[in-house]
Amino acid sequence: MVSEGDRAPDFTVPLAGGNGYDDVSEFTLSEVMGDGPIVLAFVPGAFTSGCTEEMCTFGNELGSFEALDAAIYGISVDLPFAQNVWIAQEGFNIPMLSDWDHELIRMFDVVSENMYGSIESAQRSVFIINSDGVVTYRWVRENGNPKFDSFIDDIRERVKEAV
Repeated sequence: MVSEGDRAPDFTVPLAGGNGYDDVSEFTLSEVMGDGPIVLAFVPGAFTSGCTEEMCTFGNELGSFEALDAAIYGISVDLPFAQNVWIAQEGFNIPMLSDWDHELIRMFDVVSENMYGSIESAQRSVFIINSDGVVTYRWVRENGNPKFDSFIDDIRERVKEAV
């Protein structure tokens, strides 16, 4: 399990950039470390209402995170091609990391075993990693979804503390 105060584990996964179905590249966490805080937002699945609302809210506030030199990445267990379609369909501009083999949800201990009663996915969760690679914030949903506008405001305040 990755907790606050831990060094974030390095990983390499496919990155869906959102500029077309086949806009897929490789993302390695250590390659972006040191450029500013990193927000990893795990969501259960593409095309679902709560996940779409969260990613769109992050997208609407992206400028305020960029002003803090923070980068935001969504993570789901969907294939990057599906993530690209989702990004285009919903119009948000948050790059998505594809955890199609479920390695990250296990590494970060955010496995939801029963999405729709039968599918393993990510628990809605957020991790903030500072420029030194240390996890400064860990949040995992326990009940219903938060009100995303105020939730994103709180995440932004936590990012300020991580700078």
